Amino acid sequence: MMIKRFCRLVAVLFLLSLSIGSLAAEERLTAAPEGSFSVVLIPDTQAYHGADTKAQPDSTDRVTNRIFDAHVRWIAGNIDRQNIAFVSHVGDIVDKNVPSQWEVARACMDVLHGKVPYGISVGNHDMTSKGDSSLFQEYFPRARFEGLDWYGGSYGGSPRDPQVSGNNANSFQLFSAGGMDFLFLHLECNAPDDVLQWANGVLDEHPQRRAMITTHMGWGPAEKPKSNEEFLSAPKGRMRWLKIHGKRGNTPQQMWEKCYCKHENLFAVFSGDQSRTQAIRAATPGDRGNVVHELLQDYSTGWLRLYRFLPADDCIRVFTFDPNTEELCEGTDRVPNKGEHQFAIAYDMD
Repeated sequence: MMIKRFCRLVAVLFLLSLSIGSLAAEERLTAAPEGSFSVVLIPDTQAYHGADTKAQPDSTDRVTNRIFDAHVRWIAGNIDRQNIAFVSHVGDIVDKNVPSQWEVARACMDVLHGKVPYGISVGNHDMTSKGDSSLFQEYFPRARFEGLDWYGGSYGGSPRDPQVSGNNANSFQLFSAGGMDFLFLHLECNAPDDVLQWANGVLDEHPQRRAMITTHMGWGPAEKPKSNEEFLSAPKGRMRWLKIHGKRGNTPQQMWEKCYCKHENLFAVFSGDQSRTQAIRAATPGDRGNVVHELLQDYSTGWLRLYRFLPADDCIRVFTFDPNTEELCEGTDRVPNKGEHQFAIAYDMD
């Protein structure tokens, strides 16, 4: 048995080396090969312009979001070409928690609605500091999704206030692709204990499904920066500070300890939030010996992230690209190494 496992590991690593070499040689996103499928991650979509926006506070123009629009239109136009099975938004859907931006956000997500399964994590910009996500709940309520066969359900809300954590602010989706069944949880930023208790229950109820989670905060400066410069220079890790819910909130590190590390079927946690970190990845064993890949993507200039599952190779190839040209990201000023934007992950899909 040990010899068989060793041989399998050698084979997977060999295929990964070929994949990484191929990634380095490619300049544009290719079509999905036969037998593969994709999950697309939409990074923070805070690039709003027009009246009362942070970018143009004195403008009287209508509110728009060119980057968000390009993301969803590329996805809608490539569902078949890339065999897109699911789309996840990492949160900070809006930049200012006001109706004019939520109207644009809903119009953008309407481009995907009814065409592909998707979920949304609620970021710190999408609610008040006390966790009231009333506007998100108004524009993306549970009722919007209940008729869709892939929608699993949502947390009912905090016993303290129904506007906190409720009505789709924490949700889960069920889908199948490549002969595998998946569970995808979307948790709000700094989810409190009552939300994590619900999330643990959902994961426990679906032990045979391969699980992924998107939540807004994950990896970045490990300790809360004391200056703007420290957002760039401070040591990176699973963050041990928070933004939402006050003392009730859980840091990314606490969310790992109270939820993520406990579930054998969990293999990936996605996040955004840290545009000054942009891209980072880690792989950590959970309590049951399974490896959990933690992946940050927060590009403010328009890059989109695609995870291509290759079951025959036990490999997930990761592409970061411009949806307008499909050119692959060669590196950024903050993360110049192309290998942090185009890479491969070993994942057993037997």
